[in-house]
Amino acid sequence: MARLKTYGLVLLYDLVLWGALWTGLVLLEFSSSGGLVGLWAFGALRWALHHSITLVLSDRKPQQVLRRWVAVLCLLPPVFESGRMVMVPASTADDLGLVPGPSMVVLALVSSTVACLAWELGFPDDGGNQGKEKKKKQEARAQLMRVVRYCKPDALYLAAAFLFLSLAVICETFIPYYQGKVIDTLRGQYQHNSFMYAIGGMGLVSLGSALCSGLRGGLFMCSLSRLNKRMRHMLFRNLVQQDIPFFEENKPGSLASRLGNDVDKMGRSVALNSNVLVRSLVKTAGMLVLMLGLSWQLTLLTMVEMPLLTLLQTKYNTYNQEFTKQLQDCQAQIKELASQAIGAVRTVRSFRAEEKELDRYNQALERMYKVQEHKGIISAVHLLLRRMVTVGLKVAMLFLCRRLISAGQLSIGSVLAFVLFQKDMVTNMKHLVYVFGDMLCTVGAAAKVFTFLDRKSDQKEAGELAPAKLQGKLAFHNVSFYYPSRPNTPALKAVSLELHPGKMTALVGPSGGGKSSCVSLLARLYEPKEGQVLLDGQPLHCYQHQYLHQKMALVSQEPVLFSGSIRHNIEYGLVGCTLEKVKEAAKSANVHDFICTLEQGYDTDVGECGGQLSSGQKQCIAIARALVREPQVLILDEATSGMDINTQHVVQGVLAGSVGQTVLVVAHRLQTVEKADQIIFMEGGEVVEQGTHQELMASKGRYHRLKEELFED
Repeated sequence: MARLKTYGLVLLYDLVLWGALWTGLVLLEFSSSGGLVGLWAFGALRWALHHSITLVLSDRKPQQVLRRWVAVLCLLPPVFESGRMVMVPASTADDLGLVPGPSMVVLALVSSTVACLAWELGFPDDGGNQGKEKKKKQEARAQLMRVVRYCKPDALYLAAAFLFLSLAVICETFIPYYQGKVIDTLRGQYQHNSFMYAIGGMGLVSLGSALCSGLRGGLFMCSLSRLNKRMRHMLFRNLVQQDIPFFEENKPGSLASRLGNDVDKMGRSVALNSNVLVRSLVKTAGMLVLMLGLSWQLTLLTMVEMPLLTLLQTKYNTYNQEFTKQLQDCQAQIKELASQAIGAVRTVRSFRAEEKELDRYNQALERMYKVQEHKGIISAVHLLLRRMVTVGLKVAMLFLCRRLISAGQLSIGSVLAFVLFQKDMVTNMKHLVYVFGDMLCTVGAAAKVFTFLDRKSDQKEAGELAPAKLQGKLAFHNVSFYYPSRPNTPALKAVSLELHPGKMTALVGPSGGGKSSCVSLLARLYEPKEGQVLLDGQPLHCYQHQYLHQKMALVSQEPVLFSGSIRHNIEYGLVGCTLEKVKEAAKSANVHDFICTLEQGYDTDVGECGGQLSSGQKQCIAIARALVREPQVLILDEATSGMDINTQHVVQGVLAGSVGQTVLVVAHRLQTVEKADQIIFMEGGEVVEQGTHQELMASKGRYHRLKEELFED
């Protein structure tokens, strides 16, 4: 009700102003309000007075819709009269500038109200979300400026590219101008000098445009490639330093998509979009000057098209940005599903799950198709409306051209030049609006990249401790641990145990007892929730990262090999490792003879994830990779489970540990466990029993009762 009262008071005040104007003109016996200038002055005065009234009535916080309605209501009459002046020939324009009568005022009121109502229905304000939208725009601007800052190393390349871009645009702008000159020269009495001047000028600017455009394109692409290289390097470096829970939350396919597609889109926001932005701005300014010189009436009519197309493009960009984000997520999911199924094709084939994987992939494709379908519909509607606006104004421009040519104010060549200018002008305006929308989309991609780039690992930062001599004594002091994916289920409960140098310790127990959790904490894949894991009396995080993982080696039940040679996998992570040292480790792991039978020996490619090797061969290479480091602490998690009996017998002697080496074994084979100097039985995340094999068998406890179930002879 209060809003209707405000609108009613503004309307009443407007009618009072019109009545005052009519009364004053009658009393002073004036037939005109001062022409078009007087009408514009009266409109500006009404706008200022109405704005003041709205501030008073709305407690200095008028709504946007009210401010727009007041602006249209006050400026519609002078705009209408200005349009009539452009369209009506001078011979019949004697009545222009007369003060509008009551019928015209009512028409302006109805027209402005309908126009504002249509605007609000089609492009409503977001009301309570204005603060959020403002914050989003500020964040987008900050992210865009951050991308620009990353381009500083390429400042020289970009400066040269923008210079050549400006020169190319200036030359290209003058091409239609000289084309019009050529037409005018051929249409009238032929003058050789004028014709050669026009042809020469057109050829010169065309050559300059082509040359500068080529140089500009090369420099921009070079800058884009350098930026992408730096960003991918920075992002990958930060990703590999993240903690393990991060990789459990973010799947490999999604991370690969961010590392590839999103980095490329982010780089394009600066290189390619800046290219289009500067080119369109410079060319639009140059063409506007030349168009005004040819015909200011046609230029004014052309300017009517720009706001309408900009309005349509802006609305389209809002929808397109949202659909683009959804499309990026769908593409990342599809890539992840494909990588997962192809990478585990043996498992898929063995469980006859081809149809299930195909269904999952088709469902992801269907989701992407629906997003693309909606995006296509919005694009089609936008294209239809844009074409309708363009065709309507083209027809109006042709009628005006006929009038101007009949009046001798325009030549055929000038019309041709103007049409070419006008076409390029509209195209450039579309580019400007499109670039703005595309920058919003690329800023969305940049936000995802910056999220990963700015993320700090939750793991404690590694220290600087790197003693020349390490004893290798390990201890768990009241360690409790929860996996991030199961925060309410403890994996370890106040565990305390010790591993002594020169001794082999075996961890045994049923599945889920906490053995793998102890191994993960020793390898610093996770951090304990409570308590400490100590190495020679110091917490693990106090040691240098590289030093710790050189002195402590882990061989898991399913070791991961990388695509590349066998030598590359054995010396992985080491610098300056000689071939002799690699061969010595391979001999200790009983894999040297097998490698020598291969055609390329240690240079043989193991395939993706070691797919060219058997599980036992992969375990042997993984053991060699651990031994080549000469670790003080050796952790074996079912490291020989995939080997044949003969290989196990050979390797187990080596894995028993050298003099002074600390060895931790997680095994299910009795012959491995009973040789251990200490056996720790874990169940339910707690240490239940510990001692030698004989001591535990004599105690008749959990170890004795579950021996037959837990171990394979």
